[in-house]
Amino acid sequence: MESPALERSLSLRGAVTLNLLDMIGVGPFITLPLLLGAMGGPQAMLGWVLGALLAACDGLVWAELGAAMPEAGGTYRYLAEMFPGQWGRWLSFLFVFQLMVSAPLSVASGCLGLAQYAGFVWPSAVNHPAVHALHVGGYSFGVTAGRGTVIAIGAVVVAVVLLYRKLAKMRALATAMLVVVLATMAWAMMTGLLHGHWANVVAFPTDAWHLDGRFFSGLGAAMLIATYDYWGYYNVTFLGGEVRNPGRTIPRAVLISIAIVALLYLGLNASVLSVMGAPAIMAARDLGARQALLATMMQTAWGAAWLGKLAAVLVMVTAFASVFSLLLGYSRIPFAAARDGNFPAVFGKLHPTRGFPYVSLLALAGMACLFCFFSLGDVIAALVVLRICLQFGLQHVGVMVLRRRKPDMPRPFRLWLYPLPPLLALAGFTYIVVSRPDFARELILAFVVAALGTVVFGVGRGIRARASEEGAGT
Repeated sequence: MESPALERSLSLRGAVTLNLLDMIGVGPFITLPLLLGAMGGPQAMLGWVLGALLAACDGLVWAELGAAMPEAGGTYRYLAEMFPGQWGRWLSFLFVFQLMVSAPLSVASGCLGLAQYAGFVWPSAVNHPAVHALHVGGYSFGVTAGRGTVIAIGAVVVAVVLLYRKLAKMRALATAMLVVVLATMAWAMMTGLLHGHWANVVAFPTDAWHLDGRFFSGLGAAMLIATYDYWGYYNVTFLGGEVRNPGRTIPRAVLISIAIVALLYLGLNASVLSVMGAPAIMAARDLGARQALLATMMQTAWGAAWLGKLAAVLVMVTAFASVFSLLLGYSRIPFAAARDGNFPAVFGKLHPTRGFPYVSLLALAGMACLFCFFSLGDVIAALVVLRICLQFGLQHVGVMVLRRRKPDMPRPFRLWLYPLPPLLALAGFTYIVVSRPDFARELILAFVVAALGTVVFGVGRGIRARASEEGAGT
């Protein structure tokens, strides 16, 4: 009997909606204090600008690959096609293996941000426990447990419940969540225009542009945070098997999403800076005010506590929308690998009546619940470095390899100014990884994940070979 297939029902509007939900998560509402702290003032906005340019270079790579290979799985499919034979099979397996760590990290970051804003709305009910250090091999990781952790895990559970349906039936829900997201950002920018002072946005410290080692190290940390906040424009490529007219829809969805979010982020952060000023934000970066920055801004600007709480609720909806979109997109990747025989077969199961990869969804959600016990800063750093090392870097090299190997391959969209975008993206991501203090911690994590994935791949390959031999012998 033929396996059930995914239905191509996702339009350009739906693709952009899901991308925006993925991109405009809780990130920009909680990371501005970290960004400012990295460089010591509003000059850290340079990190947002360079992050947008880096996203554009990377997005062009995704656009070409997504249009040429519009199937469920995204990078999994691309790596197998870029690198022939066992190399491609190993790298594509390694990508899916790391995804079982990095995707839940991404989901957990949204849930942790949601819990922080819940603490602003219900301060007596949601405690903010101290961060305890978990020491592993000479490196420490922040670990927390409390009511906020319970709320973060609850957000994962609710998202899974809502995702237990066909993609076509979730359009109205996704659109409604996007309306809330955009309304929240519009309110924030309007507040900046009415109550902010432009002088706060350009109030640079006297040594702001002293181009020494500290400046470039801080810029690397700021770009890491900006990269985390921009990511998500590629979400549509993971749903490639469900996109209508993918050769046109996927590139447009990627590039439109980047342009919209770049403008929104710059406007949002300029508005927050104009109202509160960098010194006040940085001074509160270890307090509840930092954890619910937009709510604090609204309360400060309008002088009404209830407006601050309203803003916090809207950010919670925004964070949840991102969690919803992330789980939706990433659950399709282990599914695609399993259907290809390059991942445990159980991940290739579709729900018998609702037609979505439910095993993959539940596995990613379970890992996300585990990562909700770690601190937000550690989750973001681990996520970004892991993705750069085991996904983005491979993809940027691979798109150039594929151009050489298959110059006549149909490409409905060809990235502009080739080969500059992948080369610039490689340089930018490498700078982010190695320019920060103590960057070795995340690199070791990436190495451990790659090593474990390689061992699992080798074991699985051996098992399949023996099964094939036994079958031939009978």
